Amino acid sequence: MQPSATPVTGLILTGGGARAAYQVGVLRALVTIRRQCVAPEGNPFPVIAGTSAGAINAAALAGDADDFEQGVAKLVSIWQGFHAEQVYRSDSIGVIRSGARWLTMMSIGWVIARWRRLKPRSLLDNEPLAGLLERMVRLERIPELIRDGHLKALAVSASSYTSGEHVTFYNAAEEVTAWVRSQRRAVRDHIGLPHLLASSAIPFVFPAKQLTIDGEPEWFGDGSMRQAAPISPAIHLGAERILVIGAGRMHEPPGKRQVSGDYPTMAQIAGHALSNIFLDALAVDFERLQRINRTLQLLPAEAREKSALRPIDVLLIAPSQRLDDIAARHLDALPRTIRTLLRGVGVSGQGSAARGAALASYLLFEADFTRELMDLGESDTLARRDEVAAFFGWVPRWPAASEESAAPAKRHASAVTDPLTPETVHYFAGAEAAVPLPA
Repeated sequence: MQPSATPVTGLILTGGGARAAYQVGVLRALVTIRRQCVAPEGNPFPVIAGTSAGAINAAALAGDADDFEQGVAKLVSIWQGFHAEQVYRSDSIGVIRSGARWLTMMSIGWVIARWRRLKPRSLLDNEPLAGLLERMVRLERIPELIRDGHLKALAVSASSYTSGEHVTFYNAAEEVTAWVRSQRRAVRDHIGLPHLLASSAIPFVFPAKQLTIDGEPEWFGDGSMRQAAPISPAIHLGAERILVIGAGRMHEPPGKRQVSGDYPTMAQIAGHALSNIFLDALAVDFERLQRINRTLQLLPAEAREKSALRPIDVLLIAPSQRLDDIAARHLDALPRTIRTLLRGVGVSGQGSAARGAALASYLLFEADFTRELMDLGESDTLARRDEVAAFFGWVPRWPAASEESAAPAKRHASAVTDPLTPETVHYFAGAEAAVPLPA
């Protein structure tokens, strides 16, 4: 357990289907960096919050909160050997019963619906995922780990198709007032398998899951939908500094990207929509951080001290490469039935000639793809090990960085000038309620 003088550190794991393999690479690098430093023992993340596939990773870590390195090792073992059939049915019968019927309903369903009970719920059947999660996530241990002080809180977010609200389910050691904002709320609950299946139910792709709130059943889908403030759950649950691991590039490299002038396929449109759901909220939240910080900087020091606002360091680690481009190189790794199904909506080609790779990237639960993402997450994090060590307050055992290699640390203090740059920024808790923001 951490000493009381250590700030409570939160971990935010965002959504993105198979892209969440990148998070595991980052965590693997954190284990390496911590071993190279003088660092406190115990769980470095007393507060853990996740959404979609990030919720699954978050719950898995929480279930091993008394042995962080073991928890990361388990995640690495699963993600580096992934196959699609562990997440969704990819056999011919399974695909015909879900995907083929779903596409039929989308095309001529209005003709045949009156004569047949053709009501598929999703493009793919993710029944195998439930079995994987039962083996992978030790949810039954979480109340005990919270009671013993290894974990302060776990939060998992989902989106209600019934009410239209974004809901964060949380389990915490201390009494936390459930927060309510416009179109989003928090509900104290014991996190179970249904919460993880609901949070990771990619819209249209996987079926919704029913959960109960205040005694009333509601249907829930992927928590990345309508997630206006992905960082806020960790703050409400008491985190004083937060590591956020993204699932997509936060800014594009200079230069014009070569694109096709052809009319977009359904796959390209769907991939664009999913990227909006999974990736854009984090960027918007960081833009809000910049506006909040600038507003608070205008306050006199005395006024800031008297306010309920507190500064919280947020370190963001996001991919240095486009994951769509990586996915384009691995489309052939998908099962033949899934490639055929996706080809029907416009996923085609390979490498630079691929179309619809963004859509495929969320479904590419194949080892070739997940291992490359893990390696990228690890290398991106190790390249910033000085910054990571400084964020956690760990004392490095490696030689002092040269003036040139220390440049990222110098940027630390001024990172708030560009919230879309993957550097450390300051977030002020409670500011979303205290500072009116433009629409």
